[in-house]
Amino acid sequence: MAKEKTVYVCSDCGGTSPKWQGKCPSCNAWNTLIESVAESSAPAKNRFASLAKTAEVAILSDIDAVDMARTPTGHEELDRVLGGGMVEGGVVLIGGDPGIGKSTLLLQALDSLQRSGQSTLYVTGEESGAQIALRSRRLGLDHSQVRVLAEIQLEKILAILDATQPDIAVIDSIQTVYSEQLTSAPGSVAQVRECAAHLTRYAKASGRSDGVTRGRATCIVLVGHVTKDGALAGPRVLEHMVDTVLYFEGDTHSSFRLVRAIKNRFGAVNEIGVFAMTEKGLKGVSNPSAIFLSQHAEPVPGSCVMVTLEGTRPMLVEIQALVDSGGPSPRRLSVGLDKDRLAMLLAVLHRHAGVACMDQDVFVNAVGGVRISEPAADLAVLLAITSSLRGKPLPKGFFAFGEVGLAGEIRPAPRGQERLKEAAKLGFSVALVPKANAPKKPIEGLTIHAVERVEQAMDVVRGL
Repeated sequence: MAKEKTVYVCSDCGGTSPKWQGKCPSCNAWNTLIESVAESSAPAKNRFASLAKTAEVAILSDIDAVDMARTPTGHEELDRVLGGGMVEGGVVLIGGDPGIGKSTLLLQALDSLQRSGQSTLYVTGEESGAQIALRSRRLGLDHSQVRVLAEIQLEKILAILDATQPDIAVIDSIQTVYSEQLTSAPGSVAQVRECAAHLTRYAKASGRSDGVTRGRATCIVLVGHVTKDGALAGPRVLEHMVDTVLYFEGDTHSSFRLVRAIKNRFGAVNEIGVFAMTEKGLKGVSNPSAIFLSQHAEPVPGSCVMVTLEGTRPMLVEIQALVDSGGPSPRRLSVGLDKDRLAMLLAVLHRHAGVACMDQDVFVNAVGGVRISEPAADLAVLLAITSSLRGKPLPKGFFAFGEVGLAGEIRPAPRGQERLKEAAKLGFSVALVPKANAPKKPIEGLTIHAVERVEQAMDVVRGL
């Protein structure tokens, strides 16, 4: 028997190499080549049968464009991330660490959709039907009518989808599905790419047959594994195929989970939903700011509250700093914030405000495990560092936001009015903001100090 020919496939880009190399010759990524069985050069029968029909050319202005109708899932936080709910014919890819709650949330969502009259199908390749039933009972989903299919062969899954025509179908997970047209193992780059392409093509064409509308198009949700670096496993082309990419964030040892939209053709990107893991599954958190604020009886040194913007939602987050005497090589450590930006802010603080930390260890943390990527946290970081260095707490009810430039100027943050109103709603009374974000009309119960430079901000804080 002839030995099967093997090739090495890049897990990032899908490029191939006849022999193993440390660096992919296509995308130059290191240690991404994985050995797999080479595909036959003979064309597979009916492999792209759905592409056989020639599409008609249309004028853009003549195309009847209508707003995509949203189907609420029954979970407000999930609907917020999706842009209002499930979209007919849309494809959603959701990834996260093992055990973080992906399957739990989707089973809860399918049950809510089924109870509202939607036709649902849960395709599981990792668990049996009995295991899904046990989970539903544990979650308190009594007498759930969600249809379950334990299958991993793509052709059978597509046949069931075509026969049942569900409104929403979940594939858990895409790495377990394989096509008999390919000889590589399930989870390989070729299988993941091929199966995702066929499922996406089915979702887009399911509502029509020979140009005639036959019913609602199926919305498909794909569950994806993640690598040790936290990125979705499989080729990056997988994220380009789908309409929406969601990431589960959070520590499995914590009860709180964040679902973030990395890509969304039907809504805002970087929108987040906050969930709490309970005995009855994931529950939405209506006031996420409470998670990211420490409960101090009295103000403590090294703490400053800021208002960050996640998608369309303003949230209050506490920034904590600890400045301690260091050795000849002081450390700079930040959790939830950019480390390089911390070093830059310390240089600005020294040059323009005369506050030196060159012989001090500086530790900065965003409370609650949230990651802040926007530069509007700069001013709050500087104030927290200064508060810790002086050993004097900031006033009770104080918050700040604003971007700090290398020249010492304080730049405005986007949608500053919404940030101020959110803080005022939660009972904060003193604000230090960029001058461009100062409101034209006073906000009830809120004293606003507008500044243009770092040294002005320091003078204001010393006078409070």
